[in-house]
Amino acid sequence: MRSLSIFGATGSVGEQTVDLLRRAGGAEAFRVVALTGGRNLSRLADMARELRAEVAVCADALGLPELRERLAGSGVEAAAGPEAIAEAADRPADWVMSAIVGAAGLVPGIRALRHGAVLALANKESLVTAGPLLMAEAAQHGARILPVDSEHSAIFQALVGEDIAAVERIILTASGGALRDWPLEALAKATVSDALAHPNWAMGQRITIDSASMFNKALEVIETREFFGVEPEQIEVIIHPESLIHSMVGYRDGAIMAHLGAPDMRHAIGYALNWPARAELPVARLDLAQVATLTFRAPDLARYPALRLARAVMARRGLAGAAFNAAKEVALDQFLAGGIGFMEMAGVVEAVLEAMDADLGRENATMSLEDVQAVDHLARIRAAERAGEIARGRAGAGRWT
Repeated sequence: MRSLSIFGATGSVGEQTVDLLRRAGGAEAFRVVALTGGRNLSRLADMARELRAEVAVCADALGLPELRERLAGSGVEAAAGPEAIAEAADRPADWVMSAIVGAAGLVPGIRALRHGAVLALANKESLVTAGPLLMAEAAQHGARILPVDSEHSAIFQALVGEDIAAVERIILTASGGALRDWPLEALAKATVSDALAHPNWAMGQRITIDSASMFNKALEVIETREFFGVEPEQIEVIIHPESLIHSMVGYRDGAIMAHLGAPDMRHAIGYALNWPARAELPVARLDLAQVATLTFRAPDLARYPALRLARAVMARRGLAGAAFNAAKEVALDQFLAGGIGFMEMAGVVEAVLEAMDADLGRENATMSLEDVQAVDHLARIRAAERAGEIARGRAGAGRWT
């Protein structure tokens, strides 16, 4: 029986992964080793009972008593806290879904790779912060990383049977997010509720706001560089409001291979779950005659400064990705809390990159997990300082260095 674990089971990707497992036979067809989740302890416990997981782990150590109570009599072990999540990743499994949002997904992903697992990677931050480390761990232990971001799954599928050396360009499509048609001058006043009204995708709160700011796409640009090994100038972004083409690969003979499908993450999850085979999936089939038109437009960098910052990160290399992601996470926290405005998130990130520039130039070949964690920690401190300054006085309350 195939064994598997899901890290981030109660998030959007985790829920859809569980849905596919349920449809494929659930606990009768799979041995579920570990499930981890965040604050939704009721849902985590229900999943663990349904799938007969060996262990269920919540991220917050304070949630352990409640999780134990909810799992009482089920035979499922309960644990809590970041170290418990890492320890759950030390339990060997054939297939591991990495769907924890943010830098917190890095350590469990690395630990899972050390067992030679297939790592279905929905946690783009792992490659952004420590791409060389992650790829080296996979190579050293004979593990395989399969992309679960819809864009990178599309690229991966468009490359099947092809030589990466024949690739001329990779085109990432972007919906443009909830605010894509707002006047540019109105974006500064966008609220959290405004940014959460995504027109196409049903996703979690953080990723939906990252979609509106295009920080999500900026991470994906860097992820493309790290996963596929192409040069930054080969990576393009185009706004595609319908979200039906998930990405495209252009070859040196002028051909472009596009992956089309309904905006449903179960496409990419199911492909990774069943790889190298294809299985029937419960997703809508496109009626191209009904679709009729596919539209595209170039992204406006004034509207989406995160895309410009992604280019700066790729130019710096080294530990710049770790600083970029950490600063982005803090800036998002501050926007959610009402401390800074929607367009001020990019300013916080840029200030951190500039302030830490001298600390970020270490060659990728010498990068260690400790280096990544140290830069992540420092960038969070600096981002909080910068956001705090903005919150206290917005424009020009004092110089921050």
